[in-house]
Amino acid sequence: MTSSNSKSPQTPKQAFLAKTFHWINIISLMIMMTSGLQIYNANPVFGGRDGWEVPDFFLLGGWLAGGRHWHFAAMWFYGLNLLWYGIYVFATRRWRIRFASTRDLKTLQIENLKRKNYAWHRLIYTAIIPVLLLAILSGLAMYKPAQFYWLSGLFGDWQTLRVAHLFTVPAIVVFTLIHSLLALNVGSFRLIKSMFV
Repeated sequence: MTSSNSKSPQTPKQAFLAKTFHWINIISLMIMMTSGLQIYNANPVFGGRDGWEVPDFFLLGGWLAGGRHWHFAAMWFYGLNLLWYGIYVFATRRWRIRFASTRDLKTLQIENLKRKNYAWHRLIYTAIIPVLLLAILSGLAMYKPAQFYWLSGLFGDWQTLRVAHLFTVPAIVVFTLIHSLLALNVGSFRLIKSMFV
């Protein structure tokens, strides 16, 4: 007869909507990144038309117009998903445990590793918000530069706008890696698995 202490820890339970938002986010982001790189190859941001190009393996769309179609289609899923996720976080008051507070900055100075991991998780989770806003706003400014002339004007010129938008790709990838590593530290692979199954 085995004791209850020898049982393996249970997988945490996540709300169905939280799982759905994560799945839509990952799928739409993958489509947007690969189609965005297809658009990039048509006129590389760095080095002009003869600049560094991304290998075909990482591209979606086949050519400029195909990449734009995929990119703009996924943009709506991505943007609306973030909007609904934001509403969900505030309606369910999950923001109290998801976003950083001054208490988290104090927690980073103590010795408790588990509490530090939670604090870092909330800080990283909060830091991605301006990056996501930059991705959406710079994307809108490029999508409809005539209609959103005031928005594209905030970036100065077209090249700065493109660089700002492109910057959000590695920033989101780095966020995803850190977010996943912190989740592994806090709740092992069971925590990550719970968000998708």
